[in-house]
Amino acid sequence: MKEFSLNPDRFFDPEPSVRKIARELYEETKQLPIISPHGHVDQRIFVDNNPFPNPTELFIAPDHYVFRLLYSQGIDHSELDIPQKDGSRIGVDPIKVWQIFGDNYYLFAGTPSGVWLDYEFCEVFGIKEKLNSENAVKIYHEINEKLQSPEFLPRALFEKFNIALLSTTDSPTDSLEYHKAIKDSGWNGRIVPCFRPDSVTNLEDPNWISNIKKLGEVCGKEINSFKLFSESLERRRTFFKEHGAVSTDHGVLSPYTHKISEKEAEEIAANRGRSFQG
Repeated sequence: MKEFSLNPDRFFDPEPSVRKIARELYEETKQLPIISPHGHVDQRIFVDNNPFPNPTELFIAPDHYVFRLLYSQGIDHSELDIPQKDGSRIGVDPIKVWQIFGDNYYLFAGTPSGVWLDYEFCEVFGIKEKLNSENAVKIYHEINEKLQSPEFLPRALFEKFNIALLSTTDSPTDSLEYHKAIKDSGWNGRIVPCFRPDSVTNLEDPNWISNIKKLGEVCGKEINSFKLFSESLERRRTFFKEHGAVSTDHGVLSPYTHKISEKEAEEIAANRGRSFQG
């Protein structure tokens, strides 16, 4: 069987002269540390620093890009043991789930997910075969064995990847206890929160009313006016900054903004079903 490898020029322009320049620029910068201003890594893994449970829990269960593509091909979430809305799971054998993944891995060809998965398998885990139906179980065990080694613990991988800063994405009501725990642990990895207020600023969120209530509870006051709402957000932003945050993240569907009065804001909130005035 031909050994699976990645073309080192796979991201460069096919035109030779342009590719040559791209390669030179890359060689000059590839050793620089990674600064990741946005991400969805669960910061708790760096607190516990425990081994990842198995390949299925690492590559499939938490990655909606992976299981959504499989779902689009008729594979139900229950077959992949994807957590339900309430967090419950059926408890499917992870090797069985991985076999389904291997059976359908060809579907990822030409996708960004496929590019990353190929890189992870080949460069990070040293897998020299393209994942498929026949070798799925073999590759599962190869990866699983490495996941139990000290070199593949979360903090070790963070350092191996030369990450200078990793920013998470956090709700405005998050306690940031895990960020504090990381800082207090004495570990040198820099992981900072990022303020994501969509849950309380997006009136289309189905849980908006309860989210506003929770924001008030976290701030120790009942939010019964737009002024208190604004002050609560300011207070939470200050809290995030005290825990290292340097940015905010907003799910904005339109670049246009329009300033309205506090009275109009009160009316909009009331129409949504949550009057700030009681």
